[in-house]
Amino acid sequence: MTTIGRREFLQQAAGASLLILAGGGRLRAANPQCKIEVLLKEPVGTISPDIYGHFAEHIGGVIYDGVWVGENSPNANYGGIRRELADRLRRLQPSVIRWPGGCFADSYNWRDGIGPRHQRPVRTNFWINTPFLQAAPDGPAKYEPNTFGTDEFIAFCRLVGAEPYLAANVRSLSARDFHEWIEYCNAPAGSTTLANRREANGSRAPHRVRFWGVGNESWGCGGDFTPQEYATEFRRFTSWVPDFGVHPAFIAAGPNGGDESWTRGFFEALIRRNRDYIRRVYGWGLHYYCGSAGRGAIDFAPADWYQLLGQAAHMEHLIQNHWSAMGELDPDHHAKLAIDEWGAWHPAGTEVHPTHLFGQTSTLRDALVAALTLDIFQRHADKVIMANVAQLINNLHSLFLAHEDRFVVTGNYHVFDMYQAHRNGRSLRTVFSAPEINEAGGPLSGLAALAGSASLHEKRLVLTVVNPSISETRETEIAIPAATVRDATVRTLSHSDIHAHNNFEHPDALVPRDSRLEVKGAELVYAFPPASIVRMILELA
Repeated sequence: MTTIGRREFLQQAAGASLLILAGGGRLRAANPQCKIEVLLKEPVGTISPDIYGHFAEHIGGVIYDGVWVGENSPNANYGGIRRELADRLRRLQPSVIRWPGGCFADSYNWRDGIGPRHQRPVRTNFWINTPFLQAAPDGPAKYEPNTFGTDEFIAFCRLVGAEPYLAANVRSLSARDFHEWIEYCNAPAGSTTLANRREANGSRAPHRVRFWGVGNESWGCGGDFTPQEYATEFRRFTSWVPDFGVHPAFIAAGPNGGDESWTRGFFEALIRRNRDYIRRVYGWGLHYYCGSAGRGAIDFAPADWYQLLGQAAHMEHLIQNHWSAMGELDPDHHAKLAIDEWGAWHPAGTEVHPTHLFGQTSTLRDALVAALTLDIFQRHADKVIMANVAQLINNLHSLFLAHEDRFVVTGNYHVFDMYQAHRNGRSLRTVFSAPEINEAGGPLSGLAALAGSASLHEKRLVLTVVNPSISETRETEIAIPAATVRDATVRTLSHSDIHAHNNFEHPDALVPRDSRLEVKGAELVYAFPPASIVRMILELA
């Protein structure tokens, strides 16, 4: 097989074949550099659709100017919700959206966001003291108008087909406030005063909210608790909660990155009185931001590219280490991981409006961060029950950018679109054999030359692969023991410029390309182009 160059690859027509399946004639590359072995008989677990979840906090331009434009806006909308956002998000079949924070949730009173909008109170936003917002003009980023509240959020979720995940205020509200929020959302029509109030606000039928976060970052902005103190609060908030026919799935406020002492301290304290309390924990909310590298979101050198991708790959160690720590006290692993905040975090300077706190322009580098991370979640389908990229729009690692009448999808959107083919599949153990990355002056710990994951859907195999090398095409043998491929398609996201990104002026600078491949046997050799994300869908005979 002839290995083509990266620029040459991207210029080929969509139908060009880069895959050779060698049969009796052994028509294959002489010495593939790498090998991927997909083990059909070694399933890991079912991939939860909730690992492709999202996060929308009242911060900067996420809600106002992002999700919510208002019913009387000149921008196209569905009852106040930005139409372009809803239409594009619906295509992703989003599983779950977390709201209203984040740290905003730790000062939020849900009662402020219900009832006639013109009567709702205006409050100081949690984030107002940041130097970025102090230099910005006044508006909803500083002073929360509560125009977008519980009922508007539920309407948004229903519009795009997602399940709502509500994060409760443990720092400054009581357990009673939390229980009454559940009652407002889930009590049957006409059954209680709060159910009647929900009906008066336009929703006779219960919202049937299943996912409830018991606090947020309780080790920091969510109360500065010790893990033992937070375990007491978690027990108190989750005691004797009526389910109204919808058994609540409680997500506990888990650790900051690698803080295993928070994990051990919480679980030890939680079960001290009664081991069965562990069954109240549906998800353990790990947060991990891989940060940044270089001068900013767009201004970075090759070494910064590799550094950030290596930092993203660290997610694998966090999952393994916290899972082990949880297992010391929960050997049956009733509680799973819910990684409800993750992504890159670049310094200010590329936001599309001066009120968009933590807004950033995402490049091809961020798309690879997203792909590497989703592959890690898929490889650990037995451990990770939910994940929520931070955040949906106009913020960290966003899938969308918007301001007034302008709107664009980022490379991250295309990654989520490519990876949804994995949802509900059986994750398979997949062995990647490849040389170490050494293009940045030496081997990089935690960054493999090829990484990915595979899932089986009856006779359809989905394989996603990331090649992080800026310059090297990775010619790879793909082995699927005891299987024959009868059809294959490929989608590739890559670019000759590692800084490539979509913006309002160039919305299609970074888009995937599709290929349909001719199948001629049982063994596969494929040339993965540099700086690429590749999704293969292989139909098995």
